Amino acid sequence: MLVSLTVGKVDAGVAVLLTQDNRLIEFPSVLLPNNISSGSIVDITVSRNHAAEAASATAFQSLQKRILNTYGVKAPSPPILRLRNATQTSLVLEWDPIDLATASLKSLSLYRNGSKAGSIPRPLETRSTKISGLAIHSEYSFHLVLRTTAGTYQSEKLTCRTHKMTDLSGITVTTGVLDPQQKEALGAALDRIGGKMIDSVRIDTTHFVCTEGRGAQWEKAVEMNIPVVVPEWVDACETEGTIAGVRGYYLNADPKARQLGVIHGSSHQRTTSTLSTATSANQGRLSAQPQRSPAPEQVPEEPPLTPFPGGETSGQLQAQTQTQEVESQDGEDDLPPPPPPPKDEAEDSNEPARNGEAEAAPIPEAKDEEPEAEATEESHEETEKEQTLPQNRPEDDSESANVGGAKGKGKEGEGDFNEVPL
Repeated sequence: MLVSLTVGKVDAGVAVLLTQDNRLIEFPSVLLPNNISSGSIVDITVSRNHAAEAASATAFQSLQKRILNTYGVKAPSPPILRLRNATQTSLVLEWDPIDLATASLKSLSLYRNGSKAGSIPRPLETRSTKISGLAIHSEYSFHLVLRTTAGTYQSEKLTCRTHKMTDLSGITVTTGVLDPQQKEALGAALDRIGGKMIDSVRIDTTHFVCTEGRGAQWEKAVEMNIPVVVPEWVDACETEGTIAGVRGYYLNADPKARQLGVIHGSSHQRTTSTLSTATSANQGRLSAQPQRSPAPEQVPEEPPLTPFPGGETSGQLQAQTQTQEVESQDGEDDLPPPPPPPKDEAEDSNEPARNGEAEAAPIPEAKDEEPEAEATEESHEETEKEQTLPQNRPEDDSESANVGGAKGKGKEGEGDFNEVPL
C-alpha cells in the first residue's frame, strides 16, 4: 500500500505529515530522508509482516506453558500430623517435611481442641513438638495450619489420649554410664512393663538412667530438663505397677526419702523399709507405755515431819499422809523415797510441823554451851526413840507409818501396805 503525504513541519524529533484530506500524522523525523523540508511530499509504503506475527505468537505460548508448569501444576501439600509418644501428662507430635512447592512459607501453627496452641518455630527444620502439662487419661484433638503465598492448607485432626497412671508403655529411657549387667537388666525390666530404650536423647525421651553424671548424653539430658534417675526407679515402677516419683531416685537423692508403695521394688529398698518399720514400731511401743511423772526436785523438797510424843498431828502432816497414800495407790512405786533429814536438822525440824509451815526449816546455828557433835547425837537418839515407841505415836500415825513402809519397799518393787513396823 502506497500513501503520499505532505511534510508540514519538521522538528528535531517529530515531523508533522498532512494527508490529502488534511489529517495530521506525527511521524518520527529520523525515518524521513535527510533533505526533507516543509512542503516536501513523501511516499510511505505500508505492508503486513506475517512471519513476525507467527514468531510472536509462538513465543507467547511458550511463556504461558512455562508459567503453568511452574506455578499451576504442583501446589503446596497439607501437613500430615502423627502421634509419636504419649505419657500420663504429655504428648509428642510429629509431622512430615513441609512441601511448599513453589510457594513461600508464611507460618505453621498448632491448634488444640480448636484453639490455637502456638506457632511452630523454624517450620522448615522442626518436625516434632512436645505438649506438656496435660491431664491424666484425657482426650485431646490437634491439627496443623500451614499458611503460604499460594494459600492456606490444614492437616487432618488427630485425636489422642494421655495414659493412665498404671499404663507404663509411655516410658522411653536413654541410658548413660551403666554396667553391662545393669543395662541388660534395665532393658529386660522395660520390656516387661511395656517401655522402650533408645540410644540417644530425643524429644520423646522421658527419663535418663545412669549411675554417674557425666558424658555428652547426660549433658544433653540436663539441658533438655529430662529427669536423670538411677536404675532402681524402673524397678520401683515395675513393682508398684504405676509411675513412681523421681524425687527420691535422683543421682544425689537420699534413698531414705523415697516414697515407696505397698510392695517395694528392690532389695535395698526393702531393707530401708524394714528398718523404718522397726523404728516406728519401737516408737509406738514406747508411746504405749505410761508416761512417768518427772521426779520432783530435791532442792525445794521439805524433810518428813516427825511428831512429838503425845502431841497432836497438825493439818499439814495429815494432808501429807493422805497425799502419800494416794500416790502409793496410783502405782508410783518406782519413785525413790525422800532423803532423810540431816542430823543437825532433826531437832529443829519439829518446829515447822508444830506451826503448820510448808517450807524447810533453816539450819540452826551451833550452840556455844555444848559441842556440835554431842548435841547432834543426843537429838538423833531421842528422835528415833520417840518415833518407835507405840505409846507415844498418835492415832493417825499408824497409817503414815504404813505408807512410809510401803514407800521404802517400793524402791525394790515390793509394796505391802499391811506391814506395821515395830
